[in-house]
Amino acid sequence: MIWNFETFGSNPAVINQNGTTVSYADLLFASDRVAQHIPGRCLVFNLCANETGSLLGYVSFLNNRIVPFLVEAGLDSALLASLLDTYRPDFIWCPSRMASGFKSFRPIYHDFAYSLLKTPYNNEYPLYEHLALLLTTSGSTGSPKLVRLSYENIQSNTSSIARYLNLSKTQRPITTLPMSYTYGLSIINAHLYVGAAVILTDKTLMQKAFWQQLKAFEATSFGGVPYTYEMLDKLRFFRMDLPALQTMTQAGGKLSPELHKKFAEYALANGKNFIVMYGQTEATARMAYLPGEKTLEKCGSMGIVIPGGCFSLIEDDGKEIDGPDMAGELVYKGKNVSLGYARCGEDLSLGDERNGVLVTGDIAKRDADGYYYVVGRKKRFLKIFGTRINLDEVERMMKTAFPDVDSACAGKDDLMFVFLTDDTLHDSVRRFLAQKTGLHFSAFRCQAVSQIPKTDAGKTLYKDLARYYEA
Repeated sequence: MIWNFETFGSNPAVINQNGTTVSYADLLFASDRVAQHIPGRCLVFNLCANETGSLLGYVSFLNNRIVPFLVEAGLDSALLASLLDTYRPDFIWCPSRMASGFKSFRPIYHDFAYSLLKTPYNNEYPLYEHLALLLTTSGSTGSPKLVRLSYENIQSNTSSIARYLNLSKTQRPITTLPMSYTYGLSIINAHLYVGAAVILTDKTLMQKAFWQQLKAFEATSFGGVPYTYEMLDKLRFFRMDLPALQTMTQAGGKLSPELHKKFAEYALANGKNFIVMYGQTEATARMAYLPGEKTLEKCGSMGIVIPGGCFSLIEDDGKEIDGPDMAGELVYKGKNVSLGYARCGEDLSLGDERNGVLVTGDIAKRDADGYYYVVGRKKRFLKIFGTRINLDEVERMMKTAFPDVDSACAGKDDLMFVFLTDDTLHDSVRRFLAQKTGLHFSAFRCQAVSQIPKTDAGKTLYKDLARYYEA
């Protein structure tokens, strides 16, 4: 088991947004009831929302060696259908309000406003014995490429996070991120590990109800991506009276040095912790953290490696970099490094393909004190409002939806540039991408070009497009 709920008994595990609580004993009892309706180890799609039912399914599946794939409940129906066809799960665990939409699936159990549906599939693909969890790599684009996580991966990263954040059962984190997102899930995992009470809410920072809940339930911490902190700055967060709040964590992309400094100064002046972290789904969640007492001194740094992990920097030829302030590709070693990827159902039987080593694709440097700084990204991903988006996947969606126009996607964090040879499609493209990814349309900027620059082999010359977004 990842967690030992018996230890915490009647302590509250969940505080719902209406103020009701669910104890650890009740959560354990309810999770066992769910598992009783599943005859054995198999794949289940858990359609996630920040609700007790969603959390109940997740802990039930992990504790009973049933493999969940965490999917955002609001995922586009066509993308969800494609994932169902690719992986063919035995069951779906979804909000009961959605159950009628799966007309060919048979409802067999209900609890906490969630329903267990039996699909037509029966152990279609064998599961590797240590496979525990599947998470998406690219936000809500519906990519079939998934990260395969083991029980050891989750256990290792969870205990490490609890250790470096000094978590205890007295704390009360409030959800600000989806539990289907590795960062949001890691917050839940680590706090359940120590017996804390997780405040589950579907409200956003932009809603008055969120702040009412944060104050009423005396939330002690929250986490956010760079976009979260940009919004907090605009909401005049620094003027709020939040005596119970102890800790703010940040991951999901690099915060601007100016905003990092602003929140670091606020935290130090008000007796709070502001902790910047670094991670990837491929490492279960976290690989580095910047201790609160160093947050101002090392402003802009992602910090030091987590307990149990090890960093190195390598040159293009694989040679390790020893000296300070020299950029290289960041490599991480640790028990939290995932097993590898799955791209189809057959891949669920694969074993450990990484052997504890993750080449991150990020370019970083290390200062003389051993603190790391990300300075660039080697691969074609963007972090948009905290969600990692695979640009190649988006291009594939574009080519399917707009086959008569040539296009290319590039950009910088929090802004994707979509280059099009037809300037009449700008509004249609932005609406399409917003719908498919679940991101606000302001994340996309269309740029008309006479032609997409390509090599003789037909590959897009992205460097020739950089002048548009680096200006």
